[in-house]
Amino acid sequence: MKIAIVLFEHCTALDAVGPYEVLSRWPGATVHMVGEHKGVVRTDTEMLGLHVDTTYDEIPDPDIIMVPGGYGQRDHREGSALHAWLQQADRHSTWTTSACTGSLILASAGLLTSRRATTHWLAYDDLAALGAIPASERVVFDDKYVTAAGVSAGIDMALTLAAEGLGEEMAQIMQLGLEYDPQPPFATGGPATAPQFAIDAVTAVRDLIV
Repeated sequence: MKIAIVLFEHCTALDAVGPYEVLSRWPGATVHMVGEHKGVVRTDTEMLGLHVDTTYDEIPDPDIIMVPGGYGQRDHREGSALHAWLQQADRHSTWTTSACTGSLILASAGLLTSRRATTHWLAYDDLAALGAIPASERVVFDDKYVTAAGVSAGIDMALTLAAEGLGEEMAQIMQLGLEYDPQPPFATGGPATAPQFAIDAVTAVRDLIV
């Protein structure tokens, strides 16, 4: 089992690291942090570096592909090396997945055309414009394509994927090992329950997300 987690400049750290924490515990799997060039990329806050250890040409046939979001995804909407790799690697993958606005990269590569998919709530219109069918669920399956809503939803996606691939008992063991027991202090995790001042504040910095 070869798992490829894509990294690029100005990706969102938790989009990549959240799923990594789950997928790295997949029995018998090897996780590769994949990018165009080896070395450190800076995340969207510029304060954290993540290390690419495998180039695209070194892993042409991953079993699982995971693409994070972050405003750096705008550099990979068309004609990028990542597009070319995704279109080739997707032919071999068992699962092709994303977190947050990573689904915009998948959609712009033509992988989500006429498929149900999700993304950060601020990017539903962008996802639709790229040919996908936006869904407001936290995790969306359409055939082998699995997309997660914004940022923290990548953890849910990876655990749901583990349940599909390994069975629910193993996924529950993985969840317990991570002590993933979210109890947020506020009911502000989505626009349906968030107060208007929070929606306005996040919308005002949309360019830092989408």
